[in-house]
Amino acid sequence: MVHSKIQAVTERIIERSEETRAQYLAQVDRAHIDGRASSHLSCGNLAHAIAASSEEDKNLIASGRGPNLGIVTAYNDMLSAHQPYGTYPQLLKEAAARNGATAQVAGGVPAMCDGVTQGRAGMELSLFSRDVIAMSTAIALSHDVFEGALYLGICDKIVPGLVIGALAFGHLPAMFVPAGPMPTGLSNSEKVRVRQLYAEGKVGRKELLEAESASYHSPGTCTFYGTANSNQMLVEIMGLQLPGSSFVNPGTELRNALTEAAVKQLVQITEPSLHTPIAKILTEKTFVNGIVGLLATGGSTNHTLHLVAMARAAGIQLTWQDMAELSEVVPLLCHVYPNGTADINHFAAAGGMQYLIRELLNAGLLHDDVHTVLGNSGMQPYCCDPFLDADRSGVVWRPTAEESGDPEVIRPVSDPFSHHGGLQLLDGNLGRSVIKVSALKPEHLHVKAPAIVFNSQDELMARFKAGELEKDFIAVVRFQGPQAIGMPELHKLTPPLGVLQDRGFKVALITDGRMSGASGKVPAAIHLSPEAVEGGPIARLRDGDLIELDSNAGVLRVHLDDAELAAREPLQVDLSESARGMGRELFANMRALASGAESGASILY
Repeated sequence: MVHSKIQAVTERIIERSEETRAQYLAQVDRAHIDGRASSHLSCGNLAHAIAASSEEDKNLIASGRGPNLGIVTAYNDMLSAHQPYGTYPQLLKEAAARNGATAQVAGGVPAMCDGVTQGRAGMELSLFSRDVIAMSTAIALSHDVFEGALYLGICDKIVPGLVIGALAFGHLPAMFVPAGPMPTGLSNSEKVRVRQLYAEGKVGRKELLEAESASYHSPGTCTFYGTANSNQMLVEIMGLQLPGSSFVNPGTELRNALTEAAVKQLVQITEPSLHTPIAKILTEKTFVNGIVGLLATGGSTNHTLHLVAMARAAGIQLTWQDMAELSEVVPLLCHVYPNGTADINHFAAAGGMQYLIRELLNAGLLHDDVHTVLGNSGMQPYCCDPFLDADRSGVVWRPTAEESGDPEVIRPVSDPFSHHGGLQLLDGNLGRSVIKVSALKPEHLHVKAPAIVFNSQDELMARFKAGELEKDFIAVVRFQGPQAIGMPELHKLTPPLGVLQDRGFKVALITDGRMSGASGKVPAAIHLSPEAVEGGPIARLRDGDLIELDSNAGVLRVHLDDAELAAREPLQVDLSESARGMGRELFANMRALASGAESGASILY
């Protein structure tokens, strides 16, 4: 039996989305064709599509005896998470052949790393790369020669972009194929300690680089629970990849067996009797399951943008209010850095996704009547762990353990870390924003202090280094929104603000920009809408204004008379320095067209 609040929010989303969802499904129906794609191509079209294929593949595609699978890959060898994908096309093609199918690399999509661009000009392209990835996916699949698609992507904007692009081809079955996290390196607590020492000038760049390199040290996803690993949680709990496949390390036998199994399963769901297109998987109930997973794990705040944008691509209207109401009844079950000290490998070993999903299902916090890449079997198969079979060539799934392997990392619903989910909606006379509360200590949930206003993150860093911020204050960092400069992450502000917090000062951050999916130590009201460049109230704030950030009550406000606040002229600043260089001039139209944060900060929907 589904929890009454879960059911009520779901029904409200269904009602709100009735018209747009019907339009989307009609689009999917129009795109669906009976039979193999090759049978609908002219001889010239088909000859071009298979010209470079082997004779065996040419014959199979032309005959229509087996499905042809498109591979959309975010491979590059600069990103540790995506480097393993370099060998995947050949592995996927071989697996397809063993299952009576063919596979072709349909196209590549860009994949940038927020960890590399953090605090630099390139970060101002980061959020919009999601929409570029969606459009690149559409171009890859526009040849219309495929019966299904394999999506290779893990990090940050890449998975949301792939999902949005895949939904534009909602008539095709889809399988997301992960590559897994790198093995555990330097502990997260030690990494944070060295970062803060560097921010204070107590260690040098040599010591900092040694610590960072010991943390990020090999192929695979970074091991903290930021946006990349939140992506993997989401695509698994939303049924877009195989059970238990998210957090298996690269280069292992089990990882390779799961990749083979992904191709085999995709081939099966392309068949008419089992046909399961992505439009059938990503429903209103599935998106609610994704939000529940995000709240229960204390996942990345970036998904308050991405989930809205992904849902809109499926004709579904999600709001922050939906997320806030779900957060009232979804308990926080996981403590993975930055919400705790454990990393994602520890989470997986302690029970991981299978334990989490079983707990949520048993408590009525997930919808079980959903389709997944396994068909119409619901979420029960996702309560099972993958193992190598007897001859170590395939995968078998067995029920996960009854007890958590480490209650300090993952707990049952009966004994959660918190009875409230990991995210909170803030509302008040400054607009609406979100805050990640899962990593905050109780004493930091409510901060009331004078504002210090900055128009860039560099201004704050300069004031910190000059020793001018040794006091209680709320930092207001504005003109960081999607229309202003592309809504960059402001994660480099975490170490200095963390230092001040550790020194006993009451500090917080308010911004119309983003924070990293791995932030949370310092209270941060982010994605504030409307943004400063639109004349939002944040553009009217001045140094010394008394601001209250109350995560418990869900309130963000400045203690000013409404008339006085409205009478102030919104500040306008010259943003020309962020308009050119590092490719930013190419994104001018995207900044101009971007929707607000609560609408997904997208140019597409």
